[in-house]
Amino acid sequence: MPLINVKVIEGVFSSAQKREIVRKLTDTMVSIEGENLRPLTLVIVEEIKSGDWGVAGNPVTTEDARALAAGMSRG
Repeated sequence: MPLINVKVIEGVFSSAQKREIVRKLTDTMVSIEGENLRPLTLVIVEEIKSGDWGVAGNPVTTEDARALAAGMSRG
């Protein structure tokens, strides 16, 4: 039984986007292993508190992640 654990910074993804993450990751596993795996595939989307995520030694906030997604550099 596959368990897919996705960690994201809180407040970056909407509820609809998180549902899409769950659906598409499940579909990906099914495409690899077959339809019988669908009811056994667990996907957890876990939100990490803003600032509790670090990249290159620097904390990343929700605002940082949104800016990066928009194509802006962190400052």
